[in-house]
Amino acid sequence: MKAERIIPVPFHRVSVDDLFWSPRIETNRTVTVPLGYEQCRNTGRLDAWKLDWKDGDPCRPHIFWDSDVAKWMEASACSLYFHKDNKLKENLNSVIDLMEKAQQPDGYLNSYFTAVEPANRWTNLRDRHELYCAGHLIEAAVTHFVTTGDDKFINIIIRYADCIDSVFGNGAGQKRGYPGHEELELALVKLFRATGENRYLELAAFFLNQRGTRPHYYDLESAFREEDPAENYEYWQAHLPVREQTEAVGHAVRAM
Repeated sequence: MKAERIIPVPFHRVSVDDLFWSPRIETNRTVTVPLGYEQCRNTGRLDAWKLDWKDGDPCRPHIFWDSDVAKWMEASACSLYFHKDNKLKENLNSVIDLMEKAQQPDGYLNSYFTAVEPANRWTNLRDRHELYCAGHLIEAAVTHFVTTGDDKFINIIIRYADCIDSVFGNGAGQKRGYPGHEELELALVKLFRATGENRYLELAAFFLNQRGTRPHYYDLESAFREEDPAENYEYWQAHLPVREQTEAVGHAVRAM
């Protein structure tokens, strides 16, 4: 079978009805997903999207908070497909509204860098989780679109994906970088499948093909920041081009 014909079965076309998983799925719906929202709210992860944090304020936004919110949003969209829940839908829509207001004119969408380090966008791909957060937002938006048919969230995310596509690539003035924490690559494939826009698939391929090439992009950006380069790129699976890597090394979550 040709690789391009291998398509994963969408989760919403699978039903689970057994004695082991069914009770856990129900616990996830009734306990874990609502608790996830409360945790995001109580820890400041949702308020971070208001972009009103100032230096010295409590609850300083963190570089990967956006990914935590996005994971909750994806889980919520999955749950809503199988069980109507007006409160969950209301909470989910309220977060989408926050993101819509937080989106920058060029489509950029990151609560940390917009509020805390606006001048440092795309200056530390290796460590700062910027593209990783983008990937989780894309996955959440695709799932929301597939399960609800509502295109508001995915249209917000398409603008962000287009922003990323304008920044990274082989064109004049574009950055040749790639995610420090792999995630965006698979999210772009999902966005391609949801929209049919081939450029998202091409962008995923660009990131994959850039990874591990020489000179190391991470060395170049470290020099720009006047910092020492990393000593061992196996942690980021960037020690070699992807197709030349023969062993599973480095940070397991990134590798998977």
